[in-house]
Amino acid sequence: MTPDRWPTAFTARIAQGMRKARKAAGLTMGEVAHGCADRGLADFTEHSMKNLESGRKTSITVADFVVLADVLGVPPVTLLFPLGTSATVAVLPGREVSTWDALAWFTGETPLDQPAAEGTARNVLDTFRHHGDLVAAATSSNALARERRRTASMTLDRARRATLLQRAEGYEEHAFEDCQELRAFRGRMRERGLVPPSLPDELAFVDQPEIPPHPEDSE
Repeated sequence: MTPDRWPTAFTARIAQGMRKARKAAGLTMGEVAHGCADRGLADFTEHSMKNLESGRKTSITVADFVVLADVLGVPPVTLLFPLGTSATVAVLPGREVSTWDALAWFTGETPLDQPAAEGTARNVLDTFRHHGDLVAAATSSNALARERRRTASMTLDRARRATLLQRAEGYEEHAFEDCQELRAFRGRMRERGLVPPSLPDELAFVDQPEIPPHPEDSE
């Protein structure tokens, strides 16, 4: 593909992805237009959708793109890069790479030999991704600890219950450490001037002055 044809081909790829997503969602072009209007984008009409899917419309604004992705119920990035259906893609004019590499580049996940310098856009992305990993770990370990404590408490056999309660304490200690790590990381984010994402309700206690020693204390 020649560089001068890339913009049109890029839009055509997006349009093809939108057509597949629309059909998968069981939506007509008119319903997509109504969805756009409901989201405050009244200028994108059924006629606009027809022109886009037919190739008569060779460009699309960022605003139209993100609203359409929401109406179609798909992650916007999957419309840019057809992961799973195309092995390679023209990520830039004259540059063909694997579809996964293109998507990873777009989302800032391209592997680097060295960590990104603090404060750079890539570093901020990595920081928030790591925060998400810590939230997932704390959520999982707290849920497991609560379940172990509940199971032990409901056991009628006294000796068996004592054994299970002792094991539950180990899970609770692990959950406590995960929460401490998350709390410390959120503190470092704030020191850098970053605003951490809101925590799920079950982990709201992490931002309190003192973290409860056991998960069940937060219930």
